Amino acid sequence: MKIGVIADDFTGASDIALTLAEAGFRVAQFIGVPGDPGEGSLDAGVVALKSRTAPVEEAVRDSLAACDWLLTQGCQQIVSKVCSTFDSTPKGNIGPVLEALAQRLGARHVLVCPAFPENGRSVYQGHLFVGDRLLNESGMQDHPLTPMIDADLRRVLGAQTTWPVAHVPAQVVAQGGKAIVAALPEARAMVIVDAIRDADLFAIGQAARGQVLICGGSGIALGLPANHGAAPAQPGWQVVTGPGVVLSGSCSRATRAQVARFAAAHPAFEVTAEAAVAGAVTAETLADWVVAQEGVPLVYSSADPQVVQAAQERYGREAAAHAIEGLFSQLAAALVERGYSRIVVAGGETSGAVVSGLRAGVLNIGPRIAPGVPVVRIEGRDVALALKSGNFGDEDFFETALALMEGRR
Repeated sequence: MKIGVIADDFTGASDIALTLAEAGFRVAQFIGVPGDPGEGSLDAGVVALKSRTAPVEEAVRDSLAACDWLLTQGCQQIVSKVCSTFDSTPKGNIGPVLEALAQRLGARHVLVCPAFPENGRSVYQGHLFVGDRLLNESGMQDHPLTPMIDADLRRVLGAQTTWPVAHVPAQVVAQGGKAIVAALPEARAMVIVDAIRDADLFAIGQAARGQVLICGGSGIALGLPANHGAAPAQPGWQVVTGPGVVLSGSCSRATRAQVARFAAAHPAFEVTAEAAVAGAVTAETLADWVVAQEGVPLVYSSADPQVVQAAQERYGREAAAHAIEGLFSQLAAALVERGYSRIVVAGGETSGAVVSGLRAGVLNIGPRIAPGVPVVRIEGRDVALALKSGNFGDEDFFETALALMEGRR
């Protein structure tokens, strides 16, 4: 391998794997740190962790283990993949993980840029925008686990790390990779780099040549394969037919709109936090309901922020989240046992729960459904998945994903 990626959630891992695949790399997504030595035919490996909301010590430990495995595969550069909305808390986990990785790799500078212009994420003057809104006005301030209340990435990252946090502005980035390198401080630092266009991300890719550690959203990988002579390519796909189902645990604005659109034409079952915590619904009863429906059913727990907040106050943030994630994990396994082979999942935490429940080890990357979201297949099994981060995709995403899986798009 040439490039190794450590992703802090499963949807983000699929996201950057797609970016690398479309740029011409042979790439696979690994669920957790592999226990075997690897098979040696890949240009890049993406290790998907569930570390975004894990305790800091656990996130650091797992990230270092992933780093060590990737280095044994020959990786010359490590990418710490975070969300394009830089989801984190004042304690981490982005800063502590980067510090630990930098120490392990001997990095002096860490270029940091979560921009993803194709999906409306841009960094300007060190501030993260979602569309034309600052991050803290985009709906991310209502995230149930990692509410983002500050758009200034220098302050956000500075609260998590003992390293200085520097900044390379858009005017410098527009001059290209060499200008970015020239603007790096002499002392060690984590460096927020502005990016408002794909061209800026390609410039960051040029500047990253020779850097052992960089950090960002999937966009930061746009220009990396070209550093190794790769040319853009379309990932292949072998169709998967069979029953389909949609599982949604995201409460983002985009997902709630997708749920509403899909539920208007398909059977839908809402799982409330109260029902999940109390055990009023089980994976088996939900699986029975899914099988009894005609067409493609939807099982969702995608409430408005006020409803989520009320449930958190009543049951505790972690208890409510774990109950719902555990339910979706068990449900996915039960449905595959009953013959379901196409599963669309909305939400990073929900995607992690589903993939864990299916005991998937490696995901093969297929073509894009929407920017940042590929269709994937569990290696060695005739099961297709779409793992969608909450705010990604248009209102028809669920239908599009299901159609692409069986070759209708």
